Amino acid sequence: MNSPYEPHLAEAGRLEALRQLELLDTAPSEAYDRITRMAAQLFQLPIAAVSLTDADRQWFKSKVGVAHSQIPRLKAPCAAVAESGEVLAVPDLLEDACFRDSPLAGSGIRFYLGAPLTTKSGHRLGALCVLGLEPRAVSDADRAALQDLAAMVMAQIELQHALGRVDPISGLPNRNQFVSDVRDLALAETVGEMRLAALVSLASPGELSDAMRVMGSAHLDEIVRAAVPALRQLADGGKVYHVGTTDFAFVAPRGASLVRFSGTLLAWLGERAPAGGARFITTTTAGLARFAVGQDAPLDILRNLHSATHDALGAESGLRVYSPEQDAAYRRRFWLIGEFGRALQQPGELHLVFQPKVDLQGGACHGVEALLRWTHAEEGFISPAEFIPIVESTSLARATTEWVLAAAMRQLAAWRKEGVALQVAVNVSAVNLEEPDFCERVLDGLQRHALDPASLALELTESALMRKPKAAQDTMARLAAAGVKIAIDDFGTGYSSLAYLQEMPADVVKIDQSFVRGIGNDERTLSLVTAMIKLSHDLGHRVVGEGVETESVAQLLREAGCDEAQGYLYGKPMAAGALAEWLACR
Repeated sequence: MNSPYEPHLAEAGRLEALRQLELLDTAPSEAYDRITRMAAQLFQLPIAAVSLTDADRQWFKSKVGVAHSQIPRLKAPCAAVAESGEVLAVPDLLEDACFRDSPLAGSGIRFYLGAPLTTKSGHRLGALCVLGLEPRAVSDADRAALQDLAAMVMAQIELQHALGRVDPISGLPNRNQFVSDVRDLALAETVGEMRLAALVSLASPGELSDAMRVMGSAHLDEIVRAAVPALRQLADGGKVYHVGTTDFAFVAPRGASLVRFSGTLLAWLGERAPAGGARFITTTTAGLARFAVGQDAPLDILRNLHSATHDALGAESGLRVYSPEQDAAYRRRFWLIGEFGRALQQPGELHLVFQPKVDLQGGACHGVEALLRWTHAEEGFISPAEFIPIVESTSLARATTEWVLAAAMRQLAAWRKEGVALQVAVNVSAVNLEEPDFCERVLDGLQRHALDPASLALELTESALMRKPKAAQDTMARLAAAGVKIAIDDFGTGYSSLAYLQEMPADVVKIDQSFVRGIGNDERTLSLVTAMIKLSHDLGHRVVGEGVETESVAQLLREAGCDEAQGYLYGKPMAAGALAEWLACR
């Protein structure tokens, strides 16, 4: 088709191809510099460059022997190479009618030889060129050698674009390219210079899962593609990297201040209105992190950015700056999970301690609560307040309860042989109540140790009972029918209804220590605890007061009709041997 618009359309397509490759205005790269140095050495010339032809300039992705990074496109020999797609040899620029007035000739360069950089689809990006300060003749061998080197440059470009460097959905460079480019910053900037990086997440992990489940991956692809122009604008001409399903990273302009750039991000977050109704089902957040050029590893920078973006989910603004303290807490959590999993598999670090429950009227001890303790081989004692909540939120919850139940039953069997009749209470998490074989495992353990089911009590919090009420009630009913005792722990801190509690096959209600400790100096708290005790008795439950530390509190509970007490007034959690001595003394 002959049309006056064809040259314009071809140039537009060429420029778009150049931008999609994300090469312009990027940091120096050793992969390209190696070829440029080879060209200068091969031709024994002082100047060589990988020159990319932009709309109005020649920009040097790699260069040897030249200080500046770009020259005007007008009358530049590399622009002529990009336009023609042919090798261009100019033995003497001053004798050439087309280039004697070019910026190159004006800077003292006399010789030029350039080979086109052409993509497989036929787009000519620019040229690999060598230049000299003296006129020089060009042989066919020279032309062929430079074409081979230009082919090496294009192979590197295609390799980075096609093999693991570009995301196929967004068309943006991916995490591998981010790592490479951040590492290459040290080639162009001062090592140790502080820079800012940002990560934008278009959706939370839960929203991603919901969107995939309801609308499929095509909808997510639409969200990603629709966001790319806005992300490019946010990056202010910098390269944007697609580093996760809906996560994008970029490096802030050099010299950008944290305050000003944070303001830019906040404004962008406030104005963003995603296409396709995504604003109704996704939450865009952003994280910022400082890094030292050439010192902080690129993957560590990404990890810090992800940490900040995750924290931003809980921020009203949707933006968070990386916090080393918060990150240390997350890393501690991760370490604890790994180390606790190891401790479950080998003896020596985990053990049980037992805290007595004492009858408030006669002072007898008929039961104890088994509590898990961890003494790490290197760290020493690790507080249960630190590791128990973490363990219960992971897949280790089942194995942990299994370990505690087995250890408690072994101790029960040992006490029975010694003539000690005690009931042992074991804490059970919400996850355990949802296991279809939990009841069978408990009863099998009791039978294996020849234990009376009533010698075991399982303590469950109100929140655990309410997570899946039907499953919890079914499990407890089966255990109660077999003779296992059930206790509702931390009573008063949950949100269960009275009607639901009435249906629970519980034997014991334990009033949380946050209420018990306040009854000595607060009439309202005392009235509330008294009402809890009466309500529990009316529902047929025995009542245990937790956290009893003084005789005055014990007396108030006694007067209110509480059945048993547990706390430091009677004894701290103690090893089995120490408990035997404690019992003997009583």
